[in-house]
Amino acid sequence: QVQVVESGGGLVQPGESLKLSCVADGKIVSIYRMGWHRQVAGEQRELVAVITSAGIIDYADSVKDRFTISRTKNTMYLEMNNLKPEDTAVYYCNAQGLAYTPQNLRENFNSWGPGIQVVVSS
Repeated sequence: QVQVVESGGGLVQPGESLKLSCVADGKIVSIYRMGWHRQVAGEQRELVAVITSAGIIDYADSVKDRFTISRTKNTMYLEMNNLKPEDTAVYYCNAQGLAYTPQNLRENFNSWGPGIQVVVSS
């Protein structure tokens, strides 16, 4: 019942920057946690960065000091600086929280976006 959509991906050269956005839409009561994950074809999806409603932020070691996660209400951002070829992947947004069902009952949700491609190449 909660839709999540990413935007902002694309092709950049090594050392350049890119900013991803993620919007969670629906009858949302509250969002506990939002995170960015990425996946390279043939490999497992990995957590890139996460932000909680309590203000806790965490990053994968590979992106610390280069990526910054932030959130405003139901929108989350990932500012990616000094991009490297190994950052090339499909990036997925995840949102977890509480929302109303069509029957107006409160229910936990755990929603994923369709993913967006980021390519870092010269």
